[in-house]
Amino acid sequence: MNATPEKLESAEIDNNLAAVSDVEAGIRDFVRNDVAYLRRPTPGPIGADAAPDASAEATVNNVNSLIQRVAGTSLTEIENLVSELEELRDLLHAEGQRVQREISGYAQLSQAAMKSTRMIADNVAQWKRTSENLRHD
Repeated sequence: MNATPEKLESAEIDNNLAAVSDVEAGIRDFVRNDVAYLRRPTPGPIGADAAPDASAEATVNNVNSLIQRVAGTSLTEIENLVSELEELRDLLHAEGQRVQREISGYAQLSQAAMKSTRMIADNVAQWKRTSENLRHD
């Protein structure tokens, strides 16, 4: 299965929109039930108000459940993102150390090359002086 980043992002957006829609619907239902409950006439005989309280409590539980589901998804995504960022930080730290080692090695190689070049130049200059002295003698 070859999933492109665009398809994955589109699916993630669809999931987020669905979750948001669920929360909005739950909140609308809660408000509707709450308003309807407030508009009801005062309860009659004892025990008659038990059903509306149970209905309101069920609605509150449904809204809480929806919020927990959405929050759970968001928290999971945040935890995954934090984990990915920590892995990236570790990778960048390791790469930084590798680059420092490479620069140090390059600096040592460069110094060795400069010393060798100086020695060669000194030897060539000495040979040149020796050859000039031999010509003049």
